[in-house]
Amino acid sequence: QVQLVESGGGLVQPGGSLRLSCAASGSIISINVIAWYRQAPGKQREFVAGFTSGGRGNYGDSVKGRFTLSSDNAKNTVYLQMNSLKPEDTAVYLCNYARASYSSWGQGTQVTVSS
Repeated sequence: QVQLVESGGGLVQPGGSLRLSCAASGSIISINVIAWYRQAPGKQREFVAGFTSGGRGNYGDSVKGRFTLSSDNAKNTVYLQMNSLKPEDTAVYLCNYARASYSSWGQGTQVTVSS
């Protein structure tokens, strides 16, 4: 079992920045299998960022160049640095741990981009 807790969401003005954290606990093999998704009201869940097999960031087209993925293995935590935020980035951001047939989701953190 893997438990995930997201934090760092909030209200920010367009052009602003936020850093989200996803803290993992439990039977963790590697935090590099943790990815970020988001879901806006009335829309399908969307992939935001994850790690490639080489440990580099892989990003959805709508966030490339603005969001950066990083991790701290000592803290079992994955971060999502979000810059140049736009109103269309407003959503609940969730992290997901997926390895083989196992998948676990966090409860999500709300990000609202509005003036």
